[in-house]
Amino acid sequence: MRLLGVGESESMDKLIAMDLSFSQARTLFMLAQHGEPVAINEVAERLRFSVAAAGRNIDQLVNQGLVDRREDPKDRRIKRISLSEAGRSIASGHIDSKKDELRAFAARLSDSDRDRLYESLKPILAGDVLRANCQENP
Repeated sequence: MRLLGVGESESMDKLIAMDLSFSQARTLFMLAQHGEPVAINEVAERLRFSVAAAGRNIDQLVNQGLVDRREDPKDRRIKRISLSEAGRSIASGHIDSKKDELRAFAARLSDSDRDRLYESLKPILAGDVLRANCQENP
């Protein structure tokens, strides 16, 4: 928990300053991870929201210019959403900030501690454990 909390206040402050709710931030990061337009009902399912709650979050994100909403080219009844350029910038900025925090943490370790950490994580990261978790919790 201490490692996850490194710099968390600063990166969360940026999201809060934008007046994003936790649900809206989750929606942004899910869309960033997915990478392609997603139907609103899929957003609801992935984030375990009701379709109405997902729709409200998306409406607010569209109004803030963080998400684009378009008709599905094959079925006009379906609305697909994706990150706008501003939304991509926010999501990637937050992720980059977290990466920088982890790099700074690793840089503070002694060479021997860093090597032991790397060697212990290498088989875990090379395996299917993380992929299985992403598939269970898309």
